[in-house]
Amino acid sequence: MTTLNGKIAIVTGAAAGFGAAIASLYVKEGAKVILADIATQAGTALATQLGANAHFVECDVSKKSHIEGAVKTCIEKFGSPDIVVNNAGMTHNNQSMLDVEESLFDKMFAVNVKSIYYMTQAVVPLMVARGKGVILNVGSTAGIRPRPGLTWYNASKGAVNLLSKSMAVELGGSGIRVNAICPVIGETAMLQQFMGQPDTPENRAKFIATIPLGRLSRPSDVAAVAHFLATDAAEFISGVEFPVDGARTV
Repeated sequence: MTTLNGKIAIVTGAAAGFGAAIASLYVKEGAKVILADIATQAGTALATQLGANAHFVECDVSKKSHIEGAVKTCIEKFGSPDIVVNNAGMTHNNQSMLDVEESLFDKMFAVNVKSIYYMTQAVVPLMVARGKGVILNVGSTAGIRPRPGLTWYNASKGAVNLLSKSMAVELGGSGIRVNAICPVIGETAMLQQFMGQPDTPENRAKFIATIPLGRLSRPSDVAAVAHFLATDAAEFISGVEFPVDGARTV
């Protein structure tokens, strides 16, 4: 028996980075997982690698029809989801807030925030009907202790952090737990954008110096927290902003 045996999960942004690590660990722990992402080739390859308990769905989380399609596929392939991880996200380059184009601002809020609205509309009625469910939203330490040059990204993650707490309060009576996972700057494809400068050891060192435990976050760190919060061991944990940050936000 494994800790997620018999559970069904949807993980967005699951083709790489935090999402791939979460999906992989969920499958290892016995869950059946829908991997939803716009990166078809990488997502399909990972699902194939993970085996019969993983299935890839091409999904642009900023589009309502894509979210609804991913949930429909989950129900048809595995059943109604027990766990949803809203992990898909994007950022703008580290720069003056005045230099971020409106179109990029709109797209970022659609991917980082509105996608959770769409997913909530699609999955919460299913969870309410069953009287249980787990929703994990990947926020950020950027929404707790923001860095300069990332103002609009910080704002989007602040929204994710706060809406997670509000959802927890509103949905708790239906047996649904909601938490925000808040990683510090990490070893992912978005690292160079966060830094706003080339990814060199010297430039990394400037950011690592702000993290007391002395390194960037890793996908495995985030996956470990997403795993714990999805298990029955966390049955009384809801409405938490869970920093995965090496004490950055202290």
